[in-house]
Amino acid sequence: MSQAVIHDSPPCVMVIFGASGDLTKRKLIPALYNLKQSKLLPDNFSIIGIARAEMSDEEFRTRLRDEMNEFATEKVDAQIWQWIADRLFYLSGDFEDDKTFDRLKQSLEKLDAGHNGEGNYLFYLATAPNYFASVVKRLGAAGLTSEEDGHWRRAIIEKPFGRDLDSARKLNQEIKEVLKEQQIYRIDHYLGKETVQNIMVFRFGNGIFEPIWNRRYIDHVQITAGETVGVEQRGAYYESAGALRDMVPNHLLQLVTLTAMEPPISFAADAVRDEQAKILHAIQHLSPEEARSRAVRGQYDAGEIKGQKVPAYRSEPNVAPDSPVETFVALKLLVDNWRWADVPFYLRTGKRLAARDTEIAIQFKRAPFMLFRNTPIEKLTTNRLVLHIQPDEGISLRFGAKVPGATVSIGPVDMNFDYEDYFGDTPSTGYERLLHDCMLGDATLFQRADQVEAAWAVVAPIQEEWQNGAPPSFPNYAAGSWGPSEADELLARDGREWEQTHDLSRNRLR
Repeated sequence: MSQAVIHDSPPCVMVIFGASGDLTKRKLIPALYNLKQSKLLPDNFSIIGIARAEMSDEEFRTRLRDEMNEFATEKVDAQIWQWIADRLFYLSGDFEDDKTFDRLKQSLEKLDAGHNGEGNYLFYLATAPNYFASVVKRLGAAGLTSEEDGHWRRAIIEKPFGRDLDSARKLNQEIKEVLKEQQIYRIDHYLGKETVQNIMVFRFGNGIFEPIWNRRYIDHVQITAGETVGVEQRGAYYESAGALRDMVPNHLLQLVTLTAMEPPISFAADAVRDEQAKILHAIQHLSPEEARSRAVRGQYDAGEIKGQKVPAYRSEPNVAPDSPVETFVALKLLVDNWRWADVPFYLRTGKRLAARDTEIAIQFKRAPFMLFRNTPIEKLTTNRLVLHIQPDEGISLRFGAKVPGATVSIGPVDMNFDYEDYFGDTPSTGYERLLHDCMLGDATLFQRADQVEAAWAVVAPIQEEWQNGAPPSFPNYAAGSWGPSEADELLARDGREWEQTHDLSRNRLR
């Protein structure tokens, strides 16, 4: 998190590898538009898009303008778009051809002279993962990663960062042969969400919560990342990834670290990431037996969502008709440190679930019942704090209060805070903060090499068990449900159940 209020980023040229792909049109260009609208981009700013397709600068601008009308977070202002378009340039080339990088170097030198980028370059690798190392190596060979005379050179690398622990280590090693760790920004767009960023402010900036944020008061934690959509046109990618690789080492474990970390000594990037890394190292690695009993996988069958019939995963485009790939994962993890000893963290993520819902639910321990033993109350309401991350960002708190009447009866009361209601709706793709932070050199919300490897180490025993063991009978949950019954049993064995806190119209406790 930035230490001072900075109104715009320093002059730079942003180079997007994979500029003809979905990420560029859906997220990156709309995010840059929003940054300009918020007056957070410098006048001395320009963008070079690189992809294989043959296009002129003008064709590239026209294509992105048409796509902006579809993917912008609000109506496009012609004047702001023109500002962006004037700074958009295109370079056709192969990511594995050295000549592409020679021409890129020439284009950057030309832009530096015309737009005064001051030699600062931000390289965004919106490519397939197999290009990450080769692109970085060729940037280095072309002399584009060397920081001299006060110029900075940074690379944002998309997920997935490796497929397992060994590949993540290898990728880290290859990239760090060219770039220093402080030049590498491993991005996780979940960390661009306001509620995710607010976790530290909520915990450490309010004196009433941090004293009870521990095993003495908290019974367990649930983290849900549910989607109603299927794999859509990403069947080929999903067949090689699956829900575990796609979501757990990055999104879900990042949420675990922010929920469980100790207070950092400051908001400096490494101070925060040091504490996050400690949590990842403290998560107990599952034994083969635990991987079988505490890790659940599922695959969606045909079903109905919002009144629409949807196909089974195995019927999706580019998916094998007998695919063993999981589209749902539920885990029980334990953090082996003083604060969280014996407090389970339950994680679940899946596609084609009942609702689109990402949240962190903190379930507090039940109050002692003795005081109410001679009243009609059969059980006490437990307190629950929910951090809603998407689709509606906010915080909900449940507590018990006496129901008016002659007898003692307790009813649940919900207090709800909604970002949009209190602070207004700020158009966002989730990438604005992350892009801006990278331009400022603030790596707080980006993963460090040791964090990436520690996260893969957590899921490694599960990957190994699933690879060696016989797959379950797929499909095992209907689209439009909350996943396979085994996920419910995972909590039922501990006398708990999943909290269904999502209201389909608004994120509200119920």
